[in-house]
Amino acid sequence: MSEADWLPYALPLQQPWQTSRGTTTLRRGRLLRLRSTDGRTGWGDCAPLPEFGVDEKLAIAFAEECAQLDLAAQRASLPLDAWLGGNPPRTDIAVNAHLGSLLAVSPETLLACCAAGFTVIKLKVGIGTPVTEMERLQELAEALPAGCRLRLDANAAWSPAQATTFLAACRDLPVEACEEPLCEPDLRVLAQLQDAVPFAIAIDESLARLGKALLHHPPVHRLIIKPARQGGLLASMELALRARAAGLQTIVSSALESSCGLLACAHLAAAVAPGAVHGLATGAWFSCDTGEAAPIERGRLALPGTEGIGFRWAGAAAPAFAP
Repeated sequence: MSEADWLPYALPLQQPWQTSRGTTTLRRGRLLRLRSTDGRTGWGDCAPLPEFGVDEKLAIAFAEECAQLDLAAQRASLPLDAWLGGNPPRTDIAVNAHLGSLLAVSPETLLACCAAGFTVIKLKVGIGTPVTEMERLQELAEALPAGCRLRLDANAAWSPAQATTFLAACRDLPVEACEEPLCEPDLRVLAQLQDAVPFAIAIDESLARLGKALLHHPPVHRLIIKPARQGGLLASMELALRARAAGLQTIVSSALESSCGLLACAHLAAAVAPGAVHGLATGAWFSCDTGEAAPIERGRLALPGTEGIGFRWAGAAAPAFAP
């Protein structure tokens, strides 16, 4: 390696990103640029998000590995997804729309997403009271066209009693899944919640607390993988394969990375679960970005098709890198 440098960035959000854990209006991180002696450049994205389990150490490890794998795939003349999975490169993957807080979404916005081709729309719940949110959810469900479903994310907001009541009210609604319903994850309670509903209950940030028991006897149907939280793509791929062997659906999701990190995550998604609907359509939340964002059309994110990750840096003069 001839040179490595870090490029700090700041990405203002077009509107506040609200979860049960708080509100984000500015995303800070830094790109890692590795320049090899053979003239290639590898890129990685370091964007810590401690409230969702992505600490500084893990974020750095993710960026370093991504940059190294970017170079390795380039040397093999392969897109990163093909290099990771050993299969022909994918052209695109399905993604869900991400509209943020349930209480901030109107039926008109929901209909616009469906008209744009998204079949799964993600909404954050657990921010308002369960009663208020259920009233809004029923209103939105009535407006939802046939063929579209809602993916809910409570971000560990509810007690077992609240989760049981809320999810029971969702049984007959067009809900595709509910992520992280419990404030204190418990395998027995999760299994009870899953048995009571026809849609998937998913584990995301509580994976670290549940540990190996989650994969030995999965109480739910789905696992959400944020590659930065695993410290890299290779560890994430191993986790996805173990989850699949245990009978779990796997979804790759963003930790609000910039376009560089999102592209790396998209390659992983294409390698491990090409038929799933992934949580990687978060780039539109930023008012500027670190580079060219992967285009999304009719609910599908297009992979670059070039060697490596395919990230195209915006340049030092871009707004994201302003002092």
